[in-house]
Amino acid sequence: MNVSKSRRWLVSAVILLATFAIAAKEYTAPRAFPATTYPAHDEHPTESVTMAADPYDTPDKASPVFILPYRDKGYLPIHLVITNDGDQPISLARIDVKLVTSNRAKLQPATSDDLHRRFSRVARRGDEPSRNPLPIPLPRRPDTGLPKGGADEITNAQFGAKAVEPHGTQAGFLFFDVEGISQPLAGAHLYITGVRDGTGSELMFFDIPLEKYLTYKLGSSGK
Repeated sequence: MNVSKSRRWLVSAVILLATFAIAAKEYTAPRAFPATTYPAHDEHPTESVTMAADPYDTPDKASPVFILPYRDKGYLPIHLVITNDGDQPISLARIDVKLVTSNRAKLQPATSDDLHRRFSRVARRGDEPSRNPLPIPLPRRPDTGLPKGGADEITNAQFGAKAVEPHGTQAGFLFFDVEGISQPLAGAHLYITGVRDGTGSELMFFDIPLEKYLTYKLGSSGK
């Protein structure tokens, strides 16, 4: 085998390995522990319900979980964990969650459409497709700005539970658009209403101070 053919074979092998690696990357939800174990939580002992907020605000925390670079696109992922220690289920069908920043701005979680729009690329007039310098043709796919598995991740990662069973825990991610906010967690609260018990009565609102997470993280980094 001559040098030219050997080089082409090596390039092809590298591309195949990279393709397999991308295909193997899939969203896997992080394990959800009881809500009381997270630094930032609000416990209602009388109602036997605790809610916790665990921000994924750094690359070393987010990269093992997510395919998509949400922080690079201005979104803050927050893992919402709800634990029901009571003997009756609670309903989340009418839950309302807001991220209230230090300047009192109230941010709603992004929808799937919001995330798709932020990650989508719009071709500029005059742009031309780049020339492929490799000796083999590359597979083409629609240029949506989403890597393989990205669309599924947007669907599967978002908090979607409608109820929490007795002595159970439900969790999922909320994505808040914090573009332009330099310190979105400092002095912020996650404010949650609309949770109902088995009789349909609404529980007291939950107010999770995210400063508790920052304090814990600062203390951990100083050890």
